[in-house]
Amino acid sequence: MLDALTLDQIRMFVTVAEAGSFRAGAARLLRAQSAVSHAIANLENQLGVAVFDRSGHRPTLTAAGAALLEDARAVLLKVDFLRARARGLGEGVETELALMVDTLYPLPLAAAALGELRAALPSVRLRLATAPLGGTLQALRDEACDLAIMAGEDFRDPRIETEALQAVPIVAVAARAHPLAQRRTKTLAGADLADHLQIVLEDPSDLSEGRDFGVLSPQTLRVGTQDAKRALILAGVGWGRLPQWAVERELAEGHLLPLPATALGPQGVAQTQTYLAWRTDRALGVAALALREVLHRLAAAPVARVRRRVPGESPVGAGAKAA
Repeated sequence: MLDALTLDQIRMFVTVAEAGSFRAGAARLLRAQSAVSHAIANLENQLGVAVFDRSGHRPTLTAAGAALLEDARAVLLKVDFLRARARGLGEGVETELALMVDTLYPLPLAAAALGELRAALPSVRLRLATAPLGGTLQALRDEACDLAIMAGEDFRDPRIETEALQAVPIVAVAARAHPLAQRRTKTLAGADLADHLQIVLEDPSDLSEGRDFGVLSPQTLRVGTQDAKRALILAGVGWGRLPQWAVERELAEGHLLPLPATALGPQGVAQTQTYLAWRTDRALGVAALALREVLHRLAAAPVARVRRRVPGESPVGAGAKAA
């Protein structure tokens, strides 16, 4: 009987479970409620178990339904991936490629990668945008980008594939004249940091609602961009955490000083892993695959050594061109 199961039945089962009712599930699927109820009843007959308890005002998952729901989702993900792969095999080079980059990721690396891609595939229109925290995952969910570079492990989605790139040092800093920078102590405790205003970057998405990351002070000034955060810290308004690559010159010239805040990592420095990410239901095209190859190659190169290639140099490997 299992051979009679259809993808339509499985999709209806998952949709109703996620929507919370047959009516809401039917509305999402643009189907009649009676058709959805009938399809799920057939699915239950073929499986030999009830997946919904219909005795209450709203249907609820039975123990068997809850156990089977994850399997059903996995089946749909595999099917979406299969379809995406099939579409990709029949398509040529993309006309446009959009990359969304977490603000912690070194922009010189992104610039170098896009420069190489442009040299290899000049017909592809490129778009680059940046976002902090959950903004990159949200962009992938909304299909606002083809590839994203995410930072950390706080935002995950089973529909999003990820591959590790490189770890980025994040350093706690304050302006030279700031009271925390004036302290002549080997370490700063969390209580020391809590006495001073912390400049914090806000999440443009709703994915971190109710959560803070690396916030140690009850006194915060929240900003929308990394540039604004850096400017406020440089002005001595407060202290904060910034990617080391973005403040190397200020640190070298003494405009900013690192804070030995052990609560944020050894001597105030934490390593944040970055990841290349894309949707599993959308196949990577020729340009996306080429950019993926370049980003992985540059991941091993120190930021200071990354430069844009000059005309005449081979921009991307033969494997990327043939992908």
